[in-house]
Amino acid sequence: MTLEIIFQDSDILVCIKPAGIRSTDEPGGLPSLVREALGDPGADVRTVHRLDQVVSGLMVLARNPAAASELSRQIRDQEFQKEYLAVVHGHTPAAAGTFRDLLLRSKPERKTHVVQHPEKGAQEAVLDYERLAQTRDLTLVRIVLRTGRTHQIRCQFSSRGLPLVGDRKYSLLEDGCPIALWSARLAFIHPTAKENMDFLQAPPEIEPWIQFER
Repeated sequence: MTLEIIFQDSDILVCIKPAGIRSTDEPGGLPSLVREALGDPGADVRTVHRLDQVVSGLMVLARNPAAASELSRQIRDQEFQKEYLAVVHGHTPAAAGTFRDLLLRSKPERKTHVVQHPEKGAQEAVLDYERLAQTRDLTLVRIVLRTGRTHQIRCQFSSRGLPLVGDRKYSLLEDGCPIALWSARLAFIHPTAKENMDFLQAPPEIEPWIQFER
């Protein structure tokens, strides 16, 4: 599998994670693919944030312990910006808004659920969205995560009757295309150079993205 590398230096590497690849460091995972692309099986490549296995788009990986520590700090302190694009069935209730829920992860189901009252294991999940365009049946949205819960975007939109196109876990609809969730932008401070790093990548020209103008 060919890996598209957007940027690299001695501290970080930014690439496009392919759909179907795990973010974690395991055989066939993204760090393994990065080492293969670099031609160095022993390269120090560390995951500092994750995308669901079925989701693709921009990811940054650290190339040494110090870079991993600093990027992880930025994520914890909400200095690390992540924006997503998604296509959902239906129309959002407003042109822009915030979803705030309590989410509970079910390990047996490997799914996340919205719960109405605090309970053991439930965590607050917050995201902001902006409607970019819509067709008769679909809406293209930009999403900024304020928290990073497992399956957060998929669960929060589905719970409002707005399942993501192509989502086979949180939707009963058969779309016949990959899930329409794309990691479109990453912005952070370079861990050693202390420069602003800002990466923007458009989704692939396939369904359902091609239904909306660039």
